[in-house]
Amino acid sequence: MFNLNRLRIERLLPPRLRIPLCGVLLLMIALVQPAHRLAAQQESDFAGQLLVALPAMKDPRFVESVIYIVQHNHAGTMGLVINRPLGQTPIEDVIKGFSVEGQDAKREITVHYGGPVSPRQGFVLHSNDVVLETSKKVKDGIAMTSDPKIIGEISTGKGPRQFLLMTGYAGWAPGQLEDEIKAKSWFLIPADKEIIFGEQAEKKWQRAMDKRQIRL
Repeated sequence: MFNLNRLRIERLLPPRLRIPLCGVLLLMIALVQPAHRLAAQQESDFAGQLLVALPAMKDPRFVESVIYIVQHNHAGTMGLVINRPLGQTPIEDVIKGFSVEGQDAKREITVHYGGPVSPRQGFVLHSNDVVLETSKKVKDGIAMTSDPKIIGEISTGKGPRQFLLMTGYAGWAPGQLEDEIKAKSWFLIPADKEIIFGEQAEKKWQRAMDKRQIRL
């Protein structure tokens, strides 16, 4: 996993997203396991779906959020918010910050708010056309990588075709997310790459809401 502390990500976070996380099981034990061990664990159908906040959501960290569920098993749930871009930073700064091989590209890369847990921890949610040994393939052509080498690949044009660079993640204790869904805070829809990797972040929540209405 890579740490985004050098990029001073916390300065990009609006005040309502800086609320300390309380009462939530941090999934760090699960996250540091090798990808093959994660894949061997039994996971429910939540993994690989989009978790969408309903209008009644009161938690300011998740109002109108759309979250891609990366993992859901006996250890709890991990997801990445896909519709909260924080700002842009030169990709060459990311490469130098993590001392990975890459190209000093002058273009900028967008950093997204992935969730309130471990806000300086970096993740890349991406299409699985390019993966590393440590990447976690989730479902339907989508993977997650927490190795900074993936940024080097992206800088040279050899990385995944679609990707989002995240800081932090969303986590729930075992059974907690199920309870929140029953309480009408969230609903689930099948993952949609056009929503996940689309450029208009401000429209992702409404597009996800529309899909729920169509399904009903």
